[in-house]
Amino acid sequence: MADLSTLHERLDSLRAMRAEGTSRVRLSDGREITYRTDAEFAAAIADLERQIRDASRAAPKAVYLATSKGL
Repeated sequence: MADLSTLHERLDSLRAMRAEGTSRVRLSDGREITYRTDAEFAAAIADLERQIRDASRAAPKAVYLATSKGL
């Protein structure tokens, strides 16, 4: 999984492309992606937002255990 700053950069790029009406992007590794519909853009943006949310979620700082003797 990419680091948080890379995910934010990708999200900003996708949002800008969507706003400009661009439908084709060439990635730095030479691959080319073509979005045919606005729904595909929306799905890609939603996926990146989910990845960012998951990566931003902090691990719990404390775990509390409760035990009993069952009485």
